[in-house]
Amino acid sequence: MLVVGSIVIRVADLHAQLAFWTAALDYVAREPIDVDFALLRSRSGAGPNVSLDAHPSERVLPPRIHLDLYAEDQRAEVARLEALGAEVVPWDKQPDDADYVIMQDPEGNRFCVIDAAGWDGFVRHRVARA
Repeated sequence: MLVVGSIVIRVADLHAQLAFWTAALDYVAREPIDVDFALLRSRSGAGPNVSLDAHPSERVLPPRIHLDLYAEDQRAEVARLEALGAEVVPWDKQPDDADYVIMQDPEGNRFCVIDAAGWDGFVRHRVARA
């Protein structure tokens, strides 16, 4: 049986992205941190690890894969992430009733913040194509 162990994000500035993602997800880095790689894990042990891999990579839009981050208070989380350096990505095809906000980290890696308030655990949002 396979289990998702880590989601790897390519980054240019490992230390800046380490600061962003640990604060964004409330994850901690496994020590020691390599020159070009860091593994982040949840403080609570829930969910997959996120690894940061400092190697050049061409940015593709729309991205072939992205993170969906579930939020009980979507508005507060979007504001918190913006304060950490993330940006909301406008998309003219986003439906008015969308339960997601498309964002990007300080290096342009895209992710969505999903309004999960009141969910029963199943994904109900439409796939973002921005």
